[in-house]
Amino acid sequence: MGDVAMTVPVLRALVLQHPNVKITIVSRPFFQPFFEGIPNVNFFGVDLKERHKGIFGLFRLFSDLRKLEIDLVADLHNVLRSKVVRTLFALSGKKVAATDKGRAEKKALTSLTNKVFAPVKSMVERHVDTFKQLGFSIDLTNPQFPEKAILSEEIFSITGTKNQNWIGIAPFAQYESKVYPTDLMQQVIDDLAKNKNVKIFLFGGGATEIQKLNQLQNNHENVMVVAGKLAFEAEIQLISNLDVMLSMDSGNSHIAVMLGVKVITLWGATHPFAGFKPFNQPDDFCLTADRAQYPLLPTSIYGNKNVVGYENAMRTILPSQVIEKINSNLT
Repeated sequence: MGDVAMTVPVLRALVLQHPNVKITIVSRPFFQPFFEGIPNVNFFGVDLKERHKGIFGLFRLFSDLRKLEIDLVADLHNVLRSKVVRTLFALSGKKVAATDKGRAEKKALTSLTNKVFAPVKSMVERHVDTFKQLGFSIDLTNPQFPEKAILSEEIFSITGTKNQNWIGIAPFAQYESKVYPTDLMQQVIDDLAKNKNVKIFLFGGGATEIQKLNQLQNNHENVMVVAGKLAFEAEIQLISNLDVMLSMDSGNSHIAVMLGVKVITLWGATHPFAGFKPFNQPDDFCLTADRAQYPLLPTSIYGNKNVVGYENAMRTILPSQVIEKINSNLT
């Protein structure tokens, strides 16, 4: 989800700076709401369960896309499926380009020996390079973001009217090494909730996460669990109206920034140097675990590799630091 969201600011800038370009996004239908409202952008939903499943399905996908009279192909994912499709386009005579994910630099950054602790090029910048290969320069120095979504009565029936600062908190990630300890997150929420001029919305998904969110809510009247109560598109609309989002190194951070929302991120086994820092956010919005105590950090690009003795690395990010950073970014 984060990978897809990170393409949005690039595509928005591309069509604004090159208004004669028409883009067809090829992705899972679930992600279509990310691209709503961007001029000259159409969406093609891939059916990976039936029509486009397997190798023969990729040939059908290529055949379906050829009917759209595509001139150029930008492979922003650069995985096996997309490589097959872009190769078929290349063999048909179309110009193609693929995003270099910088795997060698990322491996050096996360190595436990001979670590090269230096920032690698961000994925957003890498996507810009991909379009440059196709002849389109993109300037991201003054990005434009969509207007805040007009919330429906259905959403307001859950959130209430906005007469406070709205804070979003997405406390989960795919891997445990990227998740802020529950007891510390509880301290953050309890302290923020003391301010009755804020309303806090807790985001997540699935029965297990919803159960944990209900515990984090801790009977605070100004803390609401929205997970499971809104459709995905409605959640995006709500996020666009937040004043600030607190997120792990996860897809929620990239969704919020593509909408122009301030995002504070917490980093454990991973690190913003790996290229996944939320777009257009100050460096000090990324609160990282203490490398003086845990010098091997980052130990992973995606958080899926655990190092013995590093289980408590995120505890070096103090709740007071998180609270202060959020409060300093409220109007």
